[in-house]
Amino acid sequence: MSITRKHTNQRMSRIVVHNGTVYLCGQVCKDATQGIKEQTQTMLDKVDALLEEANSDRKHILSATVYISDMQYFAQMNEVWDAWVPEGHAPARACVQAAMARPELLVEVSVVAAVKQD
Repeated sequence: MSITRKHTNQRMSRIVVHNGTVYLCGQVCKDATQGIKEQTQTMLDKVDALLEEANSDRKHILSATVYISDMQYFAQMNEVWDAWVPEGHAPARACVQAAMARPELLVEVSVVAAVKQD
């Protein structure tokens, strides 16, 4: 089985595809000066774009790990998340409080998805 890596640098690849499975590196928001809802939405927009590039989409997400800087943001993050996940396609998910790479980041997500079967 071949492994396809996209947007690769010394440290990581943004997308890895192997054996019909898409692995995305951790995604964060576009603008860390925004609040939790905006950060969550732009983070999920980036996930959408990467999944599309890998021939997948949010209906094919198998699992997601959400890292949140403070659980005080949990309900607000979930409002955006719940509106984003298609009904009937909720992935396995974990959400943990974690220190972020930069203090202004409030949320990050790592996603594993299946490639769409054409």
